[in-house]
Amino acid sequence: MKFTAFNFDSRLQEGIEASGYEDATPVQEQVIPLVLEGKDVIASAQTGTGKTAAFLLPLINNILAAPFDHSSITALVIVPTRELAIQIAQHMEGLSYFTSVSSIAVYGGGDGNAFVQEKKALSAGADVVICTPGKMIAHINMGYVKLQGLKYLVLDEADRMLDMGFYDDIMRIINELPKKRQNLLFSATMPHKIRDMARKILHQPSEINISISKPNEKILQLAYVVYETQKIPLVKYILHQKEFGSVLVFCSSKISVKQLTRELKRTSLKVEEIHSDLEQEKREEVLMFFKSGRIKVLIATDILSRGIDIDNIDLVINYDVPHDGEDYVHRIGRTARAAAEGTAITFISEKEQRKFERIEKLLGRAVQKEKVPEQFGEAPAYAPFAHAGRGGGRNDRRPAPGPGKRPPAKRPN
Repeated sequence: MKFTAFNFDSRLQEGIEASGYEDATPVQEQVIPLVLEGKDVIASAQTGTGKTAAFLLPLINNILAAPFDHSSITALVIVPTRELAIQIAQHMEGLSYFTSVSSIAVYGGGDGNAFVQEKKALSAGADVVICTPGKMIAHINMGYVKLQGLKYLVLDEADRMLDMGFYDDIMRIINELPKKRQNLLFSATMPHKIRDMARKILHQPSEINISISKPNEKILQLAYVVYETQKIPLVKYILHQKEFGSVLVFCSSKISVKQLTRELKRTSLKVEEIHSDLEQEKREEVLMFFKSGRIKVLIATDILSRGIDIDNIDLVINYDVPHDGEDYVHRIGRTARAAAEGTAITFISEKEQRKFERIEKLLGRAVQKEKVPEQFGEAPAYAPFAHAGRGGGRNDRRPAPGPGKRPPAKRPN
């Protein structure tokens, strides 16, 4: 199903296309119409099924369509960790880029300047607020959070929030909200405690169950556990060890794309880059050269992870670990197409280990870890649970000012 079939506001549709979305995932096909109809939804959907866009797109569309009270928060998205808050805020930036819909992420661990921005947004009103429970409680306790006009509540990864002990905080926040509102609850699993909470929060909800799609079995999936400084030398090493017909390298930021492109151009490789700083005409030219084989290595942001129609890519390299399982599947799915075989290699830095462990959990198996060649020095061990405190979590409950995130520049990669 194409996103054009939802008949979204033209400004939102422009953001969808600029973000590289073409076909809706199963959870998007099922959730979006229900949200547009105003129904409450409880969905069993893991990270990696496309659920973020499933709730963001109809929320943005509804906000554009109705004259809401802009002196209040219109939609509140509650998530378990700062990492997920940042991720959803990034999705929001891209999708809402051509609209007037405002958003801010609110989570612990920021600086004083970010706190000022958060307080301003929460007291003056913002269309969409993405928050962790502990940090939102801290702001609510200060008495300036405007919730009187709230129309939408989203609980994302609800089972994880309960496992982390956030039940009381969630219920405290909900008690501050207007009784009449639309509620959306997403959870990877549906234990009794989730259903008990759903009964207290949701009104006659529609229920949806979605499982993640799996990568093509013909893709050889490998990973290197590395320090950040080892990534560029390792890319050079891999690309010079074997003759590849075409290589697609995904980076999570434009800065990384530009830096890696500069470094590889100093070698004998035919390399180009593609990202949102390039004009559309230039992007199309680079893509045409890559399809025709005039460029052997293309380095891109996630703007290319969806919708690209190239059947002869031999190797996909994830220079950074993708945000979630859905992005991982889309990225590596650019290889092993048209009955061919392909290889996908992911670099995992220390700070990315928990993220990759969650992707492996969604895939249902561990990805083979390759030994980093000795000439690059010692590499870190793969110990994702040794980094348990780095992605947010219970330490987010600190009430001291130190929040979140300034409203980011609204531009998709």
